[in-house]
Amino acid sequence: MDIRVQQEPFDLGCEAAGFAEKTSASGAVVTFTGIVRNTPEGTLEYMDIEHYPGMTEAALGQIATDALTKWSLEDAMIIHRYGKIRVGEMIMMVATAARHRKDAFEAAEFLMDFLKSRAPFWKKEVSRDGAGWVAAREEDEDALTRWQQ
Repeated sequence: MDIRVQQEPFDLGCEAAGFAEKTSASGAVVTFTGIVRNTPEGTLEYMDIEHYPGMTEAALGQIATDALTKWSLEDAMIIHRYGKIRVGEMIMMVATAARHRKDAFEAAEFLMDFLKSRAPFWKKEVSRDGAGWVAAREEDEDALTRWQQ
């Protein structure tokens, strides 16, 4: 299990290849990468993401451990950035490896849903028009209900 919270950008190709190379018993590797998207108005300059070191890594580690327990995973990885991240830059990556694709896909979705709604990150959107904190979205909260079984 690899959990990283970092300020610097990461190389998606290198990270995915390195993760896949470590998996000898898996027939499926699933990756997802989140990218900072612009606002509908096209005015977003960057997101400023804050976190509490130590607490954030522990929370992400627990989420990954939950995924490893719930699905037959060989491995899981979470990379999440903080600081000033511009439109079009990668903000996070999730990777899961399992014997079968169903476990790998479901575990990756589980991790993404929890990262979006429960990971202790605070996001501020900074645009040409000003700045504001990103509020929780109802559809993100609703996505969690399918995992609460």
